[in-house]
Amino acid sequence: QVQLVESGGGLVQAGGSLRLSCAASGRTFSSYTMGWFRQAPGKEREFVAVINWFDANIKYADSVKGRFTISRDNAKKTVYLQMISLKPEDTAVYYCAAAYRTWPSPDVDLYDYWGQGTQVTVSS
Repeated sequence: QVQLVESGGGLVQAGGSLRLSCAASGRTFSSYTMGWFRQAPGKEREFVAVINWFDANIKYADSVKGRFTISRDNAKKTVYLQMISLKPEDTAVYYCAAAYRTWPSPDVDLYDYWGQGTQVTVSS
């Protein structure tokens, strides 16, 4: 069982930056591929970024490439999402998710555990 708790969301002006954190419980964090997803009002949850469990292979959604950076610290059982050059269209609830020993995937259905989400609001 893995529990995930996101933090770091908030209100920021366009062009600003935020760093989201996702702290995990459990002893096998290093065996989980970790993803970030987001959901804006009235829209489906969408993939943002993912980092693989064993070789740190990383994938990004095209909409965030060059602006967002995902990383993980297995000793701290934490995954991060550094966001720069934020745009109003980045406004959403951001969720982290965990999938046990899977290849990095944008498919929301492959993830077994989800956090409660953290709100990111980017004003224009």
